[in-house]
Amino acid sequence: MRKPTLLGALLVIGALTLIGTGCSKLKSRDNLNKGVTAYKNAKYSVAVDLFQEAINLDPENPNARVYLATAYMMQWIPGAISPENLQFSTKAKEEFGKVLDKDPNNGVALASLASLAFNEADPLPLEQKMGKLDEAASWYTKLVTADAKNRDGYYSLGAIAQKKFYPALMTARVNASMKPDEPGPLKDKKTKAELTAKYMPTIEDGIKNLDKALEIDKESDDAMAYKNLLIRERADLADDKDAYKKQIEEADSWLQKALDTKKLKQERAEKKTSGGIIQD
Repeated sequence: MRKPTLLGALLVIGALTLIGTGCSKLKSRDNLNKGVTAYKNAKYSVAVDLFQEAINLDPENPNARVYLATAYMMQWIPGAISPENLQFSTKAKEEFGKVLDKDPNNGVALASLASLAFNEADPLPLEQKMGKLDEAASWYTKLVTADAKNRDGYYSLGAIAQKKFYPALMTARVNASMKPDEPGPLKDKKTKAELTAKYMPTIEDGIKNLDKALEIDKESDDAMAYKNLLIRERADLADDKDAYKKQIEEADSWLQKALDTKKLKQERAEKKTSGGIIQD
């Protein structure tokens, strides 16, 4: 009997390694599929374990880490401050970060990190809230850079612009003893000039981003509604009452467009539910 050569032994070892690798990949896919089922049934903690096992078996699995991060994110409750809840947010960010390490333009990871920052902002004190909104805007900017047709990214940038300007405007109105429904523009010229210098670029960028969202989806009633808000609030920085009135009229037209579009979409949905034929 011939003794096995070194080359022969290495070939056998290599073949066994390939078989083992193949089995690991199959087991990884099996865990991924089971995790997806658990995820769809809202069993997120079970899904996390299955997705993590899928990654352990095949670290190169392109989908498992995205699902793992999303499963953590789905367990996070905005505004809740328990250590467990904060851990869900932290783990989601860590896993989405690992996704971006390998795929910097991954749309799911970019959108999710933007959404996390955006939703984290609401319960925070004003200064911290502005910081979180800046963080969210940074992620949304990366998202629309990676995907120029991402309507939600542009819409969200517009919404962030409104959320950044609104508190400063309301403070200025209160300081000027103006009632919430009192017509503008702002009475104090110095305050108006300061707000214009600080926030007008933000307002104009917000409107431009909402216009881009509407170019992608002409029936985005949410984008219309935020455009109405930004124009309406920008009116308080107008030079005089005539300019203020003109901007309010423009805002009103966008508000009406938003209401009409929302109504149209609801009617379509009702027809579809009742089995009616929808014509574009």
